[in-house]
Amino acid sequence: MSEIEAFLKNHPEIEVFDVLSYDLCGIMRGKRVDISQLKKLFEVGFQFPSSVALLDVTGEGSDPDGRGFSDGDPDAVLTPIAGTLQTVPWSSDPVGQVLTSYYEEDGTPTPDDPRHVLANVVQRFTAMGLTPIVACELEFYLIDRQRDDQGAPQPPIMPKSGKRVTGTQVYSIAEVEEFSEFLRDITNACAVQGIPAGPVSTEYAAGQFEVNLNHVEDPVTACDHSALLQRVIRGVAIKHGFEATFMAKPLIDNTGNGLHIHCSLVNEDGVNVFDNGGPEGTKMLRHAIGGLLHTMDESMAFFAPNVNSYRRLVPNSYVPTYPAWSHNNRSTAVRIPGGDHKARRFEHRVAGADANPYLTMAAMLAGAHYGIANKIDPPEKTEGNAVGGENTTTPLRLHRALDRLENATVLPEYLSETYCLRYRLTKQNEMDRFSNTVSRREYEWYLLSQ
Repeated sequence: MSEIEAFLKNHPEIEVFDVLSYDLCGIMRGKRVDISQLKKLFEVGFQFPSSVALLDVTGEGSDPDGRGFSDGDPDAVLTPIAGTLQTVPWSSDPVGQVLTSYYEEDGTPTPDDPRHVLANVVQRFTAMGLTPIVACELEFYLIDRQRDDQGAPQPPIMPKSGKRVTGTQVYSIAEVEEFSEFLRDITNACAVQGIPAGPVSTEYAAGQFEVNLNHVEDPVTACDHSALLQRVIRGVAIKHGFEATFMAKPLIDNTGNGLHIHCSLVNEDGVNVFDNGGPEGTKMLRHAIGGLLHTMDESMAFFAPNVNSYRRLVPNSYVPTYPAWSHNNRSTAVRIPGGDHKARRFEHRVAGADANPYLTMAAMLAGAHYGIANKIDPPEKTEGNAVGGENTTTPLRLHRALDRLENATVLPEYLSETYCLRYRLTKQNEMDRFSNTVSRREYEWYLLSQ
């Protein structure tokens, strides 16, 4: 029985379904269509403007590198991804969904699709006889649907006690219990949609949570899970009367939201090539770390893609601000976690939760592959608080990160020069439009002082 036949048989109540794609900024785009169109989607795909993959965070197209207005905005073909046809359990109406990817009419992958950008990087490891085993960890804030009197988000009211969440109760079981029904519905929705969600915990600020995803053998699939998990969390939050945000730094005095990625490598015999029985792993692991640190600066535009992203990069918040590594040290950009040596891996801790998971994974794996291929040794490991070190290179503002990407030497070889250019132009245009606004602070500082 085909995937479609099984779905229709098991869910005769479904009348519509959402056709989902993922754009440059990590926003779900697509269309809702009648269930009668499902077979057509799986047989020939749906025509869809390929420029949608290059929209900025506001949904604006800026014609980057002549893609959009200049070329007549041609269609690509949205093609369904096997295994992603599922129901939407948090919806009050019977709705299905399917994740898709962009292909050209001749069947070749559309180069502006973040899934294909990542897949091309993964092929570099395949050529080496290696498979990245990866998992994502996502942090998010649960917030009240009502903003405070300044228009800023505020922590939610706890369903059981009726009190607003206050203070920092990291790993609080009591807070998990307060939101147990919300968290239960996330777990159930992930089970229905085949998303391998793992532990859930409260994090380092009021209303902040983290959901861990289990390791999988395909980085593209791991990012599918991350993208769909965000959709689950947002949908379930609305169902429970809250909102969820993956904004990197929604509250200036509280910790930010991160996207942490764990990665090990196995060879064709299934052996973890990072494991030598010791706490700091093999020389290949060191070379991967060397490459990650070497490419960190030119990757920042992907790891921190928005103006707000850089507000997260501050000292003493477990957020790395310069290229450093260590063993079992959360202040470094790359950490070798402790635990069973058979699962020896690195944890990449730079990206914010607002980053596109596919592009973050692509840039991260590009750095690791470059380090392995070129046998790049990392600097000495950092002891103690890494953010106390001197940083003279890492761009800690978006305009600097975009300038660094423009002069990148490694990433264009992996993600393609064309994609790096189109990404940079899209984000540059977005930043320029953001800057072309008079802010509240400008009135406070300059209206009567000038």
